[in-house]
Amino acid sequence: MKAAHRHALVVALLWVALTIIGEILLIRYNPFPVAAAEEAEVIDHAFRVLMHMAVPVFAFVVVVLLYVALRFRARGGVAGDGPPIYTHGAGVAAWFLATSALTIAITVYPGITDLLELRRREAQPPEVLVRVEGMRWAWQVTYPQYGVTTLEEMVLPVGKRVRFEVTSRDTDVVHAFWVPAFRVKIDAVPGLVTYTTAVPTKVGSFHENSAFRIQCAEMCGLRHAYMVMPVRVVPEEEFKAWLALQRQRR
Repeated sequence: MKAAHRHALVVALLWVALTIIGEILLIRYNPFPVAAAEEAEVIDHAFRVLMHMAVPVFAFVVVVLLYVALRFRARGGVAGDGPPIYTHGAGVAAWFLATSALTIAITVYPGITDLLELRRREAQPPEVLVRVEGMRWAWQVTYPQYGVTTLEEMVLPVGKRVRFEVTSRDTDVVHAFWVPAFRVKIDAVPGLVTYTTAVPTKVGSFHENSAFRIQCAEMCGLRHAYMVMPVRVVPEEEFKAWLALQRQRR
């Protein structure tokens, strides 16, 4: 067997082994925070598909770099130019076709397919409307259907489709509404109302899991990192009781 073929075989075997290890680790390890909304499941699915597709590409690059660095490193003596290496036309063409096909594939799936799924969900009529205003450096949440406004926490009923209408009270600062447990994020722009939707699927609170929070995700000034509001997802009856309590406090 020629030396070049032997090197290629070793790299191929190492690539397959590292790819298998990477895929197993990805299956066994969950890198995401709690998914507490239907939208979170769609977004996590997209990320997982992309990560599974990325593992063999990343493994190939790592194996080639490490093999070349270790096998062909200088071993003392007078350093000089090595023999010329010419482009392998078939190899370049195969790499171009493979990476182009992969790019097109992830653009269609999960890119376009999951984006259309999120758009389909957004088009469904909401059951709860929540207006969210960002300001330096806090959030104000209003439930116009119930005449309730709060600066303390956002409470939502589990299993109900919620439409978040988001804006910025500041005239010169853009904020971003983000709930990690829901995976939804939308900019809060002065003079503009943006919106996103979510259907909470798990009961939980910020005190139990820090992913249940509104977090500003747009650098907005000195106290940007502290621009947090707790989120609590509760059964519908508890949500109604909370609304009644808020109305009594007015």
